[in-house]
Amino acid sequence: MKWLYPDIYVDSLLEIKPEMLVEKGIKALILDLDNTLVARGRKKAEPEVIKWLKDFRQRGFKLCIVSNSTWGRSGRIARTLGLPSVFRAVKPRRQPFRRALSILGTRPEETAVVGDQLFTDVLGGNRLGLYTIMVPSLGGPDFILTRLIIRRIERLLLPRIKAKRRVASGGEGDYCLR
Repeated sequence: MKWLYPDIYVDSLLEIKPEMLVEKGIKALILDLDNTLVARGRKKAEPEVIKWLKDFRQRGFKLCIVSNSTWGRSGRIARTLGLPSVFRAVKPRRQPFRRALSILGTRPEETAVVGDQLFTDVLGGNRLGLYTIMVPSLGGPDFILTRLIIRRIERLLLPRIKAKRRVASGGEGDYCLR
């Protein structure tokens, strides 16, 4: 069960700040695409997300997308964002995360995974010893199995995860577990 718990939960992707991760020795982010960076079905990221990615790049972070989706629409988004990507990942398998680590040139202990799903992003990252950050889904349509099974199980676990792992912004650069 511990593999399903992220290291932290934040109420929005935009609440993740470089300072939070620099303190932990994190140098790179493996990012989920659908419903984490871009609402599934949308063709581009919102301006706030583009700015968030730019802020991380300016701080020297390396970024890579790991997505279970196929190249088509997702590849176009990744190219637009200027991010290297691993598609058809079949998360939570370890292999796509290893490929991302190779692309990034980082070790697991200096890499974080950011995603909206426990059974793909969090579980996959935890299996390799990556720092895992869970964010809420952007609310785009989920695949049928995700909607019917996975999200229901997540709804049972999320209150406990939020109670134990939620990070709250305390203002200018201050962050603490609630």
